[in-house]
Amino acid sequence: METTLRGVGVSHGVAIGEVRHMGTAVLEPPAKQIPAEDAEHEQGRARKAVEAVAADLMARGNLAGGEAQAVLEAQAMMAQDPELMADVDRRIAVGSTAERAVYDAFASYRALLAGAGEYLAGRVADLDDVRNRIVARLLGVPMPGVPDSDEPYVLIARDLAPADTALLDPTLVLGFVTEEGGPTSHSAILARALGVPAVVALPGAGELAEGTVIAVDGSTGEIFVEPSAEKRAQLEAAAAERKASLSASTGPGATSDGHKVPLLANVGGPADVPAAVEAGAEGVGLFRTEFLFLDDSKQAPSEEKQVEAYRQVLEAFPEGRVVVRVLDAGADKPLEFLTPADEPNPALGVRGLRTLLDHPDVLRTQLTALAKAAEGLPVYLEVMAPMVADRIDAKAFADACRAAGLKAKFGAMVEIPSAALRARSILQEVEFLSLGTNDLAQYTFAADRQVGAVSRLQDPWQPALLDLVAVSAEAAKAEGKSCGVCGEAASDPLLACVLTGLGVTSLSMGAASIPYVRATLAKYTLAQCERAAAAARATDTADEARTAAQAVLSGE
Repeated sequence: METTLRGVGVSHGVAIGEVRHMGTAVLEPPAKQIPAEDAEHEQGRARKAVEAVAADLMARGNLAGGEAQAVLEAQAMMAQDPELMADVDRRIAVGSTAERAVYDAFASYRALLAGAGEYLAGRVADLDDVRNRIVARLLGVPMPGVPDSDEPYVLIARDLAPADTALLDPTLVLGFVTEEGGPTSHSAILARALGVPAVVALPGAGELAEGTVIAVDGSTGEIFVEPSAEKRAQLEAAAAERKASLSASTGPGATSDGHKVPLLANVGGPADVPAAVEAGAEGVGLFRTEFLFLDDSKQAPSEEKQVEAYRQVLEAFPEGRVVVRVLDAGADKPLEFLTPADEPNPALGVRGLRTLLDHPDVLRTQLTALAKAAEGLPVYLEVMAPMVADRIDAKAFADACRAAGLKAKFGAMVEIPSAALRARSILQEVEFLSLGTNDLAQYTFAADRQVGAVSRLQDPWQPALLDLVAVSAEAAKAEGKSCGVCGEAASDPLLACVLTGLGVTSLSMGAASIPYVRATLAKYTLAQCERAAAAARATDTADEARTAAQAVLSGE
């Protein structure tokens, strides 16, 4: 009998296939004591296992490239965390085996983070995956992972670690469903990059029996269990219609009455550029530069290395717009040479621009490298600062850009509610705004973007979040300046229309989402988008906002 479940759709498309569950195993080693004379040997085993896992994660990152590479390199750094290793050594010194010491040290760290409410608590899947990989290596057992199958299937998991998501084979994994996660979790971001339909935050997903046929709609978040022939035909027809619409839609982003909305790509480095170009991106709306700094957590990359990487991206978009976010270190992206290890709540501490202002030499080198990379290129370079709170922050960044001789537009990311509320003040110092809706939602609702239990509050359709977008866009319009969106909200085609109606002047997203957004925008006039935006803001919940906007655009 057909039943319908609903999670959070995070990656467009429809997948129909049999359920296969992510391999799991109890990787809790026995608690047994070792003689004191064996401690040094066990400590050596632990260190070798950690180094091997870190190397494997780095290698997976190199294979995957782009966004996935940055995520996996951050995970490798997590494996080698010096405080964790010191705890492992201490536990072995008092009689634990290497595997038990690793298991207990990670459990302690996990509980500490969760209890303190730190931003890293949201990286539970990442942390557990690192622990399991180290313990599995020490026990000499295979690491549980993606099932071995010759036939395509829909993957079900409690959560997917980045190391597994990054290397999924789209020819076999038709789509995936997880119990945990949220719309801005690593799994969601990597699913969009792969173009695999995905639904997250679905309670009870693990109870779906192996071999059950399900249909996954990654746009609506609906899961149809044992879908009828009629439902299958309906979904397949809708998917075919969507595909035809995508093929027919080309060129710059615009509404049906010609209002231009540049569609840009979010990239993590040169490896992401080909997909962006193929998708018809009109430029880059968010160039995350963290990937370059994750190669070596102990020191910043040289100016020469930075120039080379930046130029590769800039050269790919002649006459296009490339918006570079300077290093956003801190919180879930700690760097040993920059970020303090003992902050009680790093998401609310020294992060982003605050970190760079504390280390002006790092900021100066990056800005100088960007200036050199752009020399002689017909590209419209724009540089923005993350985590800008007020006009003082904006002025400090603009002054640093000028001091570095950067011939580019200077901008500020709106990720903190104060920046949205005082956007007009900030725009006295910078030339554009870019809304990072992932963090803006996180800070507006006090809801960690990686925690599935609060995914309701991470929904970018929340009317309060739309209000902040509107305030920012109105301020930019009043100042005659631009206001784009580079957060994951821009990748939702329906929401892209609403954002346009709110006054947003450009949209930046993962390359795989660009065709969907382009095709949807082209169906509606600017006036329709404005009415949909007004209807969404007049509601009280995310679901009501989505329904109201859909009703306006469908003419109901």
